[in-house]
Amino acid sequence: MDHNATTAAPAWTSTGQHEWTDVLVIGSGAAGLAAAVTAATRGLSVLVAEKAPLFGGTTALSGGWLWIPHNPAVRAAGIEEPEEAPRLYLRAILGNQYDDRKIDTYLKAGPRMAAFFTQNTEVKFLPGTAAPDFHGNHPSAVKGGRSMVAAPYDGKALGPLLSRMRQPIPETTFLGMGIASGADLYHFLHATRKPSSLLHVSKRVGEHLKDLALHGRAMQLVNGNALTARLLRSAADKGVILRENLEATSLTHENNRVTGAVLQSPQGALRVTARRAVILATGGFPHDTLRQQAHFPHTRTGMPHASAAPLENNGAGMRLGEQAGGHVREDLVDSGAWAPVSLPPRRNGTIGRFPHLVDRAKPGLIAVTATGKRFVNESGPYHDFMRGLFTVIPPGEPVQAWLICDSVFLHRYGLGAAKPFPVPKAFYLNNGYLKRGKTIADLALACGINAPTLAQTIATHNADLARGEDSAFGRGSTLFQRVSGDPDIGPNPCLAPIAKAPFYAVRIVPGSLGTFAGLDTDEHARVLDENNQPIPGLFAVGNDMSSIMGGHYPSGGITLGPAMTFGWIAANFIADHQES
Repeated sequence: MDHNATTAAPAWTSTGQHEWTDVLVIGSGAAGLAAAVTAATRGLSVLVAEKAPLFGGTTALSGGWLWIPHNPAVRAAGIEEPEEAPRLYLRAILGNQYDDRKIDTYLKAGPRMAAFFTQNTEVKFLPGTAAPDFHGNHPSAVKGGRSMVAAPYDGKALGPLLSRMRQPIPETTFLGMGIASGADLYHFLHATRKPSSLLHVSKRVGEHLKDLALHGRAMQLVNGNALTARLLRSAADKGVILRENLEATSLTHENNRVTGAVLQSPQGALRVTARRAVILATGGFPHDTLRQQAHFPHTRTGMPHASAAPLENNGAGMRLGEQAGGHVREDLVDSGAWAPVSLPPRRNGTIGRFPHLVDRAKPGLIAVTATGKRFVNESGPYHDFMRGLFTVIPPGEPVQAWLICDSVFLHRYGLGAAKPFPVPKAFYLNNGYLKRGKTIADLALACGINAPTLAQTIATHNADLARGEDSAFGRGSTLFQRVSGDPDIGPNPCLAPIAKAPFYAVRIVPGSLGTFAGLDTDEHARVLDENNQPIPGLFAVGNDMSSIMGGHYPSGGITLGPAMTFGWIAANFIADHQES
């Protein structure tokens, strides 16, 4: 069967409160939309049901990166590596969580998935030629070339669908405009220091202000927002029915087969019969407080979990899968895709959830607990940062830390939701999100940190600068860390003094970008029952599917890469098998 063949999808049919389709996709992140677009391209009718008022899920808030070794974008850029190299890297990181069958399926299918979307849809990618693997100390890690990112997209091309798509986390934008990783972010952080960066930023902001005046919102879409927009455009072009405010409450069955779902909308109940399959893609359980208690040890002490994922991601897909006979894996190393998160108050009275993915690696910052001691290499992967924090906090104590910097750092890079100069900081200072002290002792008092120990910790950090090495934790010791630092600072782009008053801090709490534990599936994304047999008619992808990385975080893009790949795999399997 030609998986690239394009066929007009059969007509969607409806009779009152009962509707029929070939494939019902529950959820509208990258996994669900990838499955929908693929199935429609293969000639199947598809309904995407999204319970939120906006499409895009966590993908729309994300960086838009996919870890797909040997993908067409990097090959076109001239990067090749031995076929076995990515497997060696994953074996080193995953250990006994390495699943030969699923990893082999993923690595073989990933480049084909990327080629399919590039050739048949509006989804286009840029090569991650300079995006290193997270764990550069492993011989099989690479300096770049295993990842790709969604190409920027003009929001005007999405038409009316644009107003139905989730926008980025406000605190990660500038006046609502997304900032792309890499060169774009570099220019924004150097606009007050480099004329070329100032010119770049001036052009971007000028275009954005024009978009605000003409359209009332950002139109230069980047990162995960661009990926979502491209997938939505492709879905609409392929005839996929896109319905928001439609929540699946139960699955329907006939002859031991999942045959559809009952969904709730503002207009009432709707029964949808899926002639071929139901695909669960609801984004995992980052806001399911009951499942958090079972999978996130820190929540058992009463410490809330502050995931940056949408609030609607509350484990609904996993519960539907369990009701159909599926089971959630309990054996992963970590059940969450951990990230340090701060809680900036907003002008509308709500509280944001800001994921600290960038600022921790910049030179002139450390992280400490209430003891005043550092606990981790701050410039390392965000998942590892949280692993380090979980390890050092005594049982029963609040899991929290503080990012500490001086006025030079704040001026250059900002801290969390507080943007760099010239953006004012008064709002965050006044509401207590950004702590300030004229001295280190004053800052420690404001945060509840042991002052003498904090002063000694900073003194040790500053003394290391003469050697350009972090004697305690090795900041800047891998290429991933150095790329995340400031290339204009040397000899170590992750080290600079914390010396110029006033001093600043932001409190960090346990958070995540999503969840790893999910429904157990086979290599075709079919949900498995307790006897490891596929449940006919039921598939799970994205974070509803248990992560093939086993609770580890080998590199950026290991969520979206498998999400789109197994969405593509599931749709093709359904198209190829009348009884799936």
